[in-house]
Amino acid sequence: MPGTRVDSLPDCRPLLADPDDLTLVFQPIVDLAGATVAGYEALSRFPGTAGPDVWFAAAAEAGMAAELEALAIAKALETVPYLPASTFLSVSVRPHLLGTEPVQDALARRPDLRRVVVELAQHTPVDDVGLHRRTEELRERGARIALDDAGSSDLQQLAALRPQIITLDRALVSDADADPVRIALAEMVHEFAGKIDAWLLAEGLETAAELAACARLGVPLGQGWVLGRPAPEFAPLAPAVVELVRAQVARARLTESVAGLLRPIRQIDASDDGPEIPPAVVVGPLGEPVGLLLADPRTREVYRAPVSLRVHPSADIAETLQRALTRPPLHRFDPVLCTDPVGQVLGLLRLEDLASAAHSR
Repeated sequence: MPGTRVDSLPDCRPLLADPDDLTLVFQPIVDLAGATVAGYEALSRFPGTAGPDVWFAAAAEAGMAAELEALAIAKALETVPYLPASTFLSVSVRPHLLGTEPVQDALARRPDLRRVVVELAQHTPVDDVGLHRRTEELRERGARIALDDAGSSDLQQLAALRPQIITLDRALVSDADADPVRIALAEMVHEFAGKIDAWLLAEGLETAAELAACARLGVPLGQGWVLGRPAPEFAPLAPAVVELVRAQVARARLTESVAGLLRPIRQIDASDDGPEIPPAVVVGPLGEPVGLLLADPRTREVYRAPVSLRVHPSADIAETLQRALTRPPLHRFDPVLCTDPVGQVLGLLRLEDLASAAHSR
């Protein structure tokens, strides 16, 4: 019967009449190299035993998908001021609903999105011109864009949206250590993320073995029950989890990371009219690195260069050196910028330091 599915779904109209029936929990997203919380994902919870997917399906059946999505977004954005320092909040949005009036109104409630990651759910229509425009508008307000379930999509097409975070498909994470095909696919996605300067996030980590596989791949971000379950508050990592992550990452590191080669770097505002003293990183109005202030080693002439390569402090020395040397000739020998998951500048890597460290290994 055509009405069977509708009758089996919950009625979401009373829920929208009383917004307090929709509650949020927050699951930590972990910086695996530092064994610290990099951010939290806001997850919706509803009355009764039906899961979020059932409620959102019911809203779609009733023609209220945008309204329910907007309610979840609005509630999530209200919590941003309470985030722990140096963390972000990830908010999921279905791409086909991003341009709707309720969702746009919900996003407009917080003009400053600097600590917000807007995660576009699976099956993102990357050829949608309107989607490109809307994601650019979010970037202009400080938000970062994440794409869900990489591995089930055409990676080259996903690059067109310039995501800052790519979520590794759960199918590639589950029991990856025992499946060489999954390992190869995960490595391909990891390499792709590095080429477009995006962070890779492995979701759905449930076992220590899956965590170990991601650590060996050098995946910088992880999320799942083995790291922390959803909670009604922004909970820190349990001490046992910190020890587990540190042990797995230490075991996976067969070579040194670039963290030990970092040099401090001064930050200057892009609109600063003061004297230009290199080296320095130029930051935009939202604190994002937009360029480097350098000096020619022969003439000492001061010039500005783009940020042509950014890496995580856990990046492998040899891999970073290889990526640096394959840049266009004009910027091949420029320093490499090192940033954390929130986008804060940690320091600078000089090519001569990378080459020396790689040679001595």
